[in-house]
Amino acid sequence: MKKILLSFIICTSFITVTKAQHADRTKFIRDSLDIYISRALTNWRVPGIAVCIVKDNKIVLMKGYGIKELGLPNPVDVNTLFMIGSNTKAFTATALAMLQANNKLSLDDKVTKYIPEFKLENKFAGQEAMVRDLLCHRLGFQTFQGDFTFYNSNLTRADVIKKLGEMKATYPFRTKWGYTNAAFLTAGEIIPRVTTKPWEVYIKEAIFAPLGMTNTLALSKDLPKSLNRTVPHTLVDGRLTAIPYCQIDGLAPAGAISSSAGDMSKWVLALLNNGKVGNRQVIPQAAIMATREPQDIVGSQYHLNGENNFELYGLGWFIQDYFNHRLIMHDGGVNGYLSSVTLSPQDNLGIVILTNTDQNMFFEALRWEILDAYFGRGYRNYSDAYLKNYKTQAAAALQTDRKLRDTVLLNLRPTLPTTAYTGKYTNSLYGSMTVTQGANNDLEMRFEHHPTMFAKLQPLGGNRFYVTFSDAAFGKAVFPFNVQNGRVVGVKVKVADFVERNAYEFRKE
Repeated sequence: MKKILLSFIICTSFITVTKAQHADRTKFIRDSLDIYISRALTNWRVPGIAVCIVKDNKIVLMKGYGIKELGLPNPVDVNTLFMIGSNTKAFTATALAMLQANNKLSLDDKVTKYIPEFKLENKFAGQEAMVRDLLCHRLGFQTFQGDFTFYNSNLTRADVIKKLGEMKATYPFRTKWGYTNAAFLTAGEIIPRVTTKPWEVYIKEAIFAPLGMTNTLALSKDLPKSLNRTVPHTLVDGRLTAIPYCQIDGLAPAGAISSSAGDMSKWVLALLNNGKVGNRQVIPQAAIMATREPQDIVGSQYHLNGENNFELYGLGWFIQDYFNHRLIMHDGGVNGYLSSVTLSPQDNLGIVILTNTDQNMFFEALRWEILDAYFGRGYRNYSDAYLKNYKTQAAAALQTDRKLRDTVLLNLRPTLPTTAYTGKYTNSLYGSMTVTQGANNDLEMRFEHHPTMFAKLQPLGGNRFYVTFSDAAFGKAVFPFNVQNGRVVGVKVKVADFVERNAYEFRKE
């Protein structure tokens, strides 16, 4: 009897689960999404968000929520601009694939065909690297390698290409995937060599204008001039704070575009319609397909629902199989902004999410909530699950930082007089930085290629200093100075992983 009852329970549970999985969960989009998002904005402390969902060549939802800037009652609308960060990469990759489709270049051409001065520290890699290699992150560098030097700096695009050639690769050429922003910048600089037009002009003429993306900006320097724009935000010592716009036009093809839900809907609709707008073929279908062809294995992707899938990379797009649906997707992050763009071509489904704080994972949670609704999967409340994990990690980071600040309050003296740590330091990749003496025993560090940024150093005892960057994106850290025979010979500089994961050894002159 117990076996029969158990079998009945199992069968009933299976039927219930099956029905739940195949239920019309799209009612969540129609009936509950507004409440879900509004609640999440409060819980996550996200000032503003813009969301667009397209399905079967129609806009299902396109709406702004929240405000453009904390403390001001200006609501986000569908034309409000957000920086989209690395979602810029799909535009750059598509532009180059369009040039290939029009027989202007081949993605398998060597980079030196168009940029003869291009070199890599690995001479063979520099000679053999193809345009495709730049667009799929397989030059051999570690993810984010060099970005402290390049990100939000005063380096020109030519400077970045030159310094890319000075970086020592972490892995052998084409053996491992490593996300490299400077490589995408290099790819973007092939465009003017082929078309005689700067990247930002070609992108506007070839993609923005034909698609009707009239509000979209290619360069970060133009965003502050726009009337309908959001302001970037981050958390500083636990307080949500408006911050300056980053200036990353030196890396523009990798992450400088600003757009809106309205304009991004046109981009997504065209990509899902094989490049067509009405009867016009704006983007060659071959170009779209070229960007979606897997090039590299990134690794495994673990989901909160227990799924474990391989993640691949195409050209400017991540590629995942999720619940038997192939997803073409990318996230974007720059100072004060996080975004995501997701396509499920077999379902003719596209999702755009733009937020104006870089301290949230809601932009990711919302993506999976919407996908699960369309794929008939049960409701999981990803927002609360992500928030729980986020708060746990944030509390641990805050506790670590509090201990360091408490140590600073002990007024522990450094091993040497503070003047011993002052002077000029150099790093072979970055260049120079200087340490000067400030108030009390504090020191101040200024960097050659980040002229508007400085770091405040407070003694922790010995030769260690607690460091706070004036640009919150670069984070907080502990810098150990290298002392030999009673003399300072160098210092290890480490910025937030958001910028770069590697530390830099600076030598004292």
